[in-house]
Order: sequence, then structure tokens, then C-alpha cells
Amino acid sequence: MTEATSGSRYLEFKYGWKVVVASAVGIALGMSPLPFYTIGVFQISYTAEFGWSRGMVLLGLTVFTLCAVPLAPTIGNLADRFGVRRVVLLAIPGLSIGLMAMALNNGSYPLYLTLWGLLAILGIGTLPITFTRAVNRWFHDCRGLALGCALIGTGLAGWAAIKLVGWLIPLVGWRWAYVCLGAVPMLIAFPIVYFLFFDVDDERVQDKVAALKRERSTPVTLMPGGLTLSEAFRDWRLWLLIYAFLPISFVIAGPIPGIVDIMMSKEFTRAEAITLGSIVPFAVFFGRLIGGYLIDKIWAPLVSMVILSLPMVFCYLLRLDDPGFYTIALANISLGFAAGVEYDLLAFLVSRYFGLKAYSSIYGVIYVVFALGAGFAPGLYGFSADRFGDYDFILGIALLATPLFTVPLLALGKYREYPPEDDPPAIASQ
Repeated sequence: MTEATSGSRYLEFKYGWKVVVASAVGIALGMSPLPFYTIGVFQISYTAEFGWSRGMVLLGLTVFTLCAVPLAPTIGNLADRFGVRRVVLLAIPGLSIGLMAMALNNGSYPLYLTLWGLLAILGIGTLPITFTRAVNRWFHDCRGLALGCALIGTGLAGWAAIKLVGWLIPLVGWRWAYVCLGAVPMLIAFPIVYFLFFDVDDERVQDKVAALKRERSTPVTLMPGGLTLSEAFRDWRLWLLIYAFLPISFVIAGPIPGIVDIMMSKEFTRAEAITLGSIVPFAVFFGRLIGGYLIDKIWAPLVSMVILSLPMVFCYLLRLDDPGFYTIALANISLGFAAGVEYDLLAFLVSRYFGLKAYSSIYGVIYVVFALGAGFAPGLYGFSADRFGDYDFILGIALLATPLFTVPLLALGKYREYPPEDDPPAIASQ
């Protein structure tokens, strides 16, 4: 690495730090972490008040996913066409309304599922699909670290949300807890995103973009190169990522929403279970930073294979007879660390193998697949526990299946470079 290239890493953060901060807050207080991490705490209240089983409660995430799936590529396409700033500034208030609306549940199970669908529709624009497009365009040399920093807040927000909801429910009830949770994105994320989040083609930051162009060794372009969505569909690498990330999302995302109940199934008290469960999003914090750093330094498919296999440790330790507090803490760290890199890796791999021309659209397609696994898995974990009395059976399946889908990522090959469309034509390496 040349001195100029090394120095450009610092230049990228010098000019692009605002978009990273805004993305970190927007994603952290977005649709991905808040409903996902807190449903396990609300589940206890639903079961106590309405008598719903674990599977019934967690089925809400499946409906949530089924509504988000067809919208993810669409929101990605809107971000590509009209700009991510417009999309996210509309989506943040929508998410707040959707979370607050969860308090309207009166014991009607159809209403409960309908509210989950409404939440997905209103908040879809707060997914990483939108924010990471701008981060990818501001950063090149240290893109992995920038993405890791942008996504780092999900772990902290998940940890804080579990603690907040766990504190609020005994104090004001679960309905007001949802109202308070819904107020957070609008009160915190919206103003930060409004004042700090600008893509490179926004006229309000053209002085910074021009300065970065002059000083950086790699190009900043308003017309990024890469594959179109239709071209990506004809590329086998897209199908390999789809093959890998569907079951990976099942293994990683399946236990997290019901993590408090999983801990209680191991004979821990409710307080101990919440403490252990909060370790997972806290570990996500370190996964984001370390994973983002590593994929800048080491070939990303290799990093992906190793880190995304860590849930095997979680599955193995949870199936031990009478595991102790610290054993379970270690298991949760391994799960959280893997969960901390999945979005970073997906965003990085899409940018490196397909370019940025249709980044949000392509990311949206793969995110659909990832979301399918993440949405259906918690319900399956819950129904398995209802059927067998514990989670050992479903954890055993996850343990055995994981390497079948992480190892093939090594076939992705070397990164491909796409010249900006305003540069002379060049052939991307195959």
C-alpha cells in the first residue's frame, strides 16, 4: 500500500464522517434492530395477558418479513432513482408510527399480525439497504470499516432497547412501553439524519466532494459503475450469495428474538435471562467494528466463512446439560459477534462484486432472501420449543447445517472493479 493510499483512508473519514454517524444512528434506531431485539421481552407480556404460545408471538416476525420482502427491492430502486435522503426522511416517522401502533393490540390475534405488517410497510426505508448506499459512495479504501461503523449502532441499540423495554413494562405496562419505544426514532434519529445525512450527489456537500476528489488517490464519482439488476441476475455470484445467506440468516436470526425465553428454558430467572440476552446485541457492537476492520485487511469471503460459522459455538453450548451462567454468556457472545457482521459483509460483498450502479436494488434482492430466513426462523424456533419442550432439537439442526452454507462463500473469487461510467470503458475482472 502506498503512502498516498494509506493517507486517503483518513481523508475519507475527514470528509465522510457525517454520513457514517447519521447512518449509524438511523440504522440503529431503525426497523432492523428495534422490533427484532425487543419482541422476546414483549413475548412474556403477551403470553401472560393473552395466553399466546411462543410460536404464536414470534409468528409476528414472519408476517413482518412477508410484508417487507416484496418492498425491499422496491425501496432499493427508489433509493437508486430518487436518492436515499428522501427515502429515509419519510421512513423514520413511519417507523415511529408503526411501533406506537403496536400498543393498539387488544388481544385479537389477527390484529396483532396486521400491526406487524403495518410496521414493516411504514418502516421499510430505515433498513441498511438505503443508508449503506451513501456510505459506499463516500468510502472506497476503507469501505469495510466505514460500513462497520455505520452498522455498529444496531448492537448498542438492541442492548439498550432490551434494557429499556425490560424496565418500562413493569413500570408502565407493555402498551406504553411500545409508545415510548416508538418515540425514540423520531426524537433522536430524525434530527440527526436530517442535518448530517447527504449523499455525494447532493448539492449541499459538493465542496466536500470536490476536496475529496482532489486529495484522495481513488476516484469519487457521481456516476458509479457496476452491473444493472438484470445483469446481476445473470451472474452466478448473486445466486451463490442467495444460497448462502438464506440459511445463514436462519441460524443467526432464529434464536435472537426469543433469546430471553431460551435463557429461561435453561433455568435462569427472568432477570438473569434479560442480562444474558442483552449480551447478544452488546457483542454485535464488537462484531461490527472488528468485522469491518478485517474485511478491509483480509479477503472478505474468508472472513465471512469464519465469522458466520460462529453460531455453531452457540448451538453446541446451549445443548449442553446444565450449562452455567458464564458458559451461556460465551455462547451468546459468539452468536452476537456473528450477527454483528452479517449486514456489513452483505453490503461489502455486493459493492465489491456487483459495483455501485444498482447497489441498493441488488442489495435489496439479497436482503429479501436474508429477511425470509430471519423472519421465518424465530417462529420455527418457537414452535419447535412448543413441540419438544425446549430448543435443543432446532439448535441441533442449525449446528449441523451451518458449514454447508458458509464454506461455499469461498467460491466467490477475487473482487471485481467497475470503472465510473464517466471514465473510459474497462472490463471488470472475472
